[in-house]
Amino acid sequence: MQVRLAGYQGARSVHTRALGELAARLSAAGMAPALEADVTAAGETARALFDGVERGGREACYLASGYLSARVPSLGALDLPYAAPDRARLFAALDGAAGARIAAELRAATGLVLLGWWDNGLRHLSNGRRPIRAPADCAGLSVRTLDNATYQAALAAMGLRPVVTDVLRLRAAVASGEVDAQENPLTNLLGFGLQEFHRFVSLTGHIQGVALLVANGAWEAALPGSLRDALHEAAAAATAAQRGFAAAEDALALAELRAAGVQVLEAAAIDIAAFRAACAPVAEAAARGLDPALLAALR
Repeated sequence: MQVRLAGYQGARSVHTRALGELAARLSAAGMAPALEADVTAAGETARALFDGVERGGREACYLASGYLSARVPSLGALDLPYAAPDRARLFAALDGAAGARIAAELRAATGLVLLGWWDNGLRHLSNGRRPIRAPADCAGLSVRTLDNATYQAALAAMGLRPVVTDVLRLRAAVASGEVDAQENPLTNLLGFGLQEFHRFVSLTGHIQGVALLVANGAWEAALPGSLRDALHEAAAAATAAQRGFAAAEDALALAELRAAGVQVLEAAAIDIAAFRAACAPVAEAAARGLDPALLAALR
């Protein structure tokens, strides 16, 4: 039974390493995984990858939750700036009833079946112009971000000018100066080599990112019971490994950035209260369209 797995990040990525764990466990269970770690290396966009899994062109992939919020409204609960608790509490909720509810909505809206909630890291700001200590320092800077309305509104509220590009063009947009800034977990910043161009990093931690490991629902449903069980067991083990990779990577990435001469401003050197205040109306507006019970469960 062939299983085509794919992602959109390089070998260093905590997601790529977790896909490797998944492939190894599927192989041990008698399946035949084919892993394509980074589709962008062959010129494919991340969006095309997600759409392809939905249509059945591949069997499984991961994707950042923010990409699907417009189609799966309950995923918007994961997009709210400065709203997530610590990662342990958030993922405990996602592993429980709150996550099951979102997964059911995901399947109904897209046909994708959730295999695991992955840690997509705290999102921080990097730029090539100047240190960012407060929203006032964001004035006049463009920032690359996801095709997600809440992300864009939050960054605009900080004083930045959001620019949407696919991951395929992230490094090129930063290297060319098409954008002044970008926002990502530190592991992604290093994975795409953005520290070569962005010498200033501010640990704003404005969104706790979540990624979804998903499979084509029709394919998953058609698996013999034993193979379906093996798939979900392998995904659970890969998910546990991925979260461990993500937690460990934070400290490693921070040390690597500093060793490379990047100026890193930690939260104590940033006016986080001002960033929170700037983003509060965005979070409140987005929350009005969401079920309060779901929001409470995720907090």
